[in-house]
Parts: sequence; structure tokens; C-alpha cells
Amino acid sequence: MNVYVALLHFPVYNKNKEVVTSCVTGFDLSDIARTCCTYGIKKYFIVNPISGQRQFAERILNHWKKEESLGFNSTRVEALNLISIKKELREVIDEVSKAGSPVIVATSAKQKGSYPYGKLREEIKRSKKPYLIIFGTGWGLCEEVIDGADIVLSPIIGETEYNHLSVRSAAAIVMDRLLAKKE
Repeated sequence: MNVYVALLHFPVYNKNKEVVTSCVTGFDLSDIARTCCTYGIKKYFIVNPISGQRQFAERILNHWKKEESLGFNSTRVEALNLISIKKELREVIDEVSKAGSPVIVATSAKQKGSYPYGKLREEIKRSKKPYLIIFGTGWGLCEEVIDGADIVLSPIIGETEYNHLSVRSAAAIVMDRLLAKKE
């Protein structure tokens, strides 16, 4: 399996559909890294153009790599070691491209895509190509990212009209649908 994950903080929308840069959160770093580690993701990229935000992410990662933190929770460090912090999506695509021409997969809570999870799951299993799954923060990925993707997954739909999962929850659901071992 040759799957990578990117969490974009730019370009994303805010609730007024303005293009913004969202903030890095420690929860997104840790929780999504743990999900990535569970499902065998090769690398988890944090993408933010603001140097102070990248430095904040580095401080969190460095904290957990200190000797006293290792003793407190060594499994968290294993997951956090998957993280690579980048300034822009192009850097991520360039790095993933070292493993081959990647299939770019965008996610959206909106009805932008209709690519079935089962179909992508089978493709990932059979293919040697790298797959890059992109998640957006804020109110979702901008159109330019979605339009530049090879695949736009179907949104996660629950039983109600409410459709605003945290990116941590959405990432866990998507990875489980695509990469979990069948029972």
C-alpha cells in the first residue's frame, strides 16, 4: 500500500466562502497522525504557508520527541514521526512523486464528488501507484484543489441533514473505509 495524507490549511474556505489560511491545531497533528499510523499511511503532511504556524507544529512535534515525553507516551511519538510539515501543496506532490506519479484524491463534505469508496479501495489494493488523500481544514478545500484532483471522493453522509464533521473524524472515517482490513 502506497498511501499518503495531506491536511491543507491553505487554500481553504471560511464560513463566508472566502479563501483563508486556517490555524494548525495540536489535536489535528496528534489524532490524524495516530489514525495514519493505524492504517499504514506512508507520510502525513501538514501544509500551512504561515511560518509561525509551521513553527508551532514543529514545537509540538519536538516536545513529544523529548526524553521525558517519550517515557510518558512512546506510541504517540511513533505516530508523530509520520508528520512532515510543508509550506504548500506543490511541495507535498513533489515529495510523493518520488514514489511515482501520484493519484490525487480530494475530500469534501459537499456534494462535489461521487467517487465510491469501494472502487478506490480496490484500486489502492491493486495499484503500485502512490495515492495522496487531501483533507481540508476550515470549511473545506478550495475549488482549485478539488478541480486539480484526479478523484473527488463521495462525501460522508449521516442520517441527518447536519454535515460538519471535524477533519479528525472525517479523516478517520475515510481511512477506515479505504484501508481497513475486511472482517
